[in-house]
Amino acid sequence: MSSAIPLLVLCPLQAEYMQQFRDRFETIEAGDDARRAQAIAAHGPRIRAVLTIGTIGLTALEIAALPALEVVHTLGVGYEQVDVAAAKSRGIAVANAAGSNATCVADHAFGLLLAAVRGIVQMDVGVRRGLWRDQLTVYTPTVSGKRMGLLGMGDIGKQIAKRAAGFDMPVGYHSRSAKPELPHRYFDSVRALAEWADYLVVATPGGAETRHLVNAEVLQALGPKGTLVNIARGSVVDTAALATALRAGHIASAGIDVYESEPAPPAELLDIANVVITPHIAGRSPEAIQGSVTLVLDNLEAFFAGRPMPTLL
Repeated sequence: MSSAIPLLVLCPLQAEYMQQFRDRFETIEAGDDARRAQAIAAHGPRIRAVLTIGTIGLTALEIAALPALEVVHTLGVGYEQVDVAAAKSRGIAVANAAGSNATCVADHAFGLLLAAVRGIVQMDVGVRRGLWRDQLTVYTPTVSGKRMGLLGMGDIGKQIAKRAAGFDMPVGYHSRSAKPELPHRYFDSVRALAEWADYLVVATPGGAETRHLVNAEVLQALGPKGTLVNIARGSVVDTAALATALRAGHIASAGIDVYESEPAPPAELLDIANVVITPHIAGRSPEAIQGSVTLVLDNLEAFFAGRPMPTLL
């Protein structure tokens, strides 16, 4: 591929991954808001491709300032802050890296689940303070054999379901439509799924359609022995409702990798012991990032060679 194709990179990348794009494109690197505006002002008429992520996105105004733009690609499955309608109205292709980090995210989801249900973080803190088991906690539940409810059954949901099988868990799910090819039970509402499940794992796309799908009513349905895990987008879970549910004992625990206040920490949850929080890191591992980079590079090469992109939206 000709290195003359200008690619605007809006997401920060470590040097080893950025170099792979530099080797194949004229990269215009703008990983923060100030550089982003400057890059679009200076290079907008020449830019033919944009690399972004779902939480950074690309606005309709920015798309309008890029008259030569042909393709927008996200480095990951999310695209909620990309104005897809504005892009498609101009005939601009939009693609994501669906599936490239699903294995890593599913691993992390189970890490959060185990940590939340078994109280691992609280016990670690207690041991470091010199406490012994009888001083730390009541016995925490066994994870195996419980009911796993998946809100979303895309690539990540399917990977989580595979891991659930290893824990002898029945799996149920809710998504936009039933998937008859799957052996799992389909629920026609989030509330019905929560009432059935012991563990509710959020693995659905973000955006306006899924905002606060998990609300006070759903958390009440999950019940006082239930655990919520969110590795999707912070907007899907009502943070205030989650804090209330945890404090009131309406659910037992939670493990979240994403939250509405990102990148600021979720202030409502920080003093609650039975929630485990990680900083939107579920999809990041050397293997997962390289997988995403490889998929994006292959897709862009196909696009500019006139071949279809497998993950075209």
